[in-house]
Amino acid sequence: MKIALIAHDGKKADMVAFVSDFMELFQRKEVTLVATGTTGGYVARTGLEVQKMLSGPLGGDAQIASMVAEREISAVFFFRDPLDKHPHEPDILMLMRICDVHDVPLATNPATARLIFEKLLSE
Repeated sequence: MKIALIAHDGKKADMVAFVSDFMELFQRKEVTLVATGTTGGYVARTGLEVQKMLSGPLGGDAQIASMVAEREISAVFFFRDPLDKHPHEPDILMLMRICDVHDVPLATNPATARLIFEKLLSE
C-alpha cells in the first residue's frame, strides 16, 4: 500500500502529528509513503522513510496526481489550509479531480485521514 502525504504550510504540523500518532502502523513494511518535497522533509524527521517528490508549487502535486492516475497510490492525505491562498491552486484542484476520476480515497483533514487509514489497514 502506498500513501501520498501532502500538507500546506499551515497544516504541516498537523501532518507531523498525524504520522506520529500512527508511527507504528506507518512503519509496517507494506506501507510506503510518498510526499511532496517540503512535507516529505518534515515527515522524514519523524524517522519514517518517505519518497520525496518536488515541492507542491514546483510540480509535486502533479507528480502525485500522475501516480494516482497510474494506480500506484492507495490513498492521498492532503491536509489543505482553507484559510490561505495558494498560487498552485490549479494543481491542487487537478489532483483532487484525478482522485475522484480514479476513485482513490482523498482526506483533506486529519479526522478523515484517520478513518481512511484505519479502514485501509483493517482490510
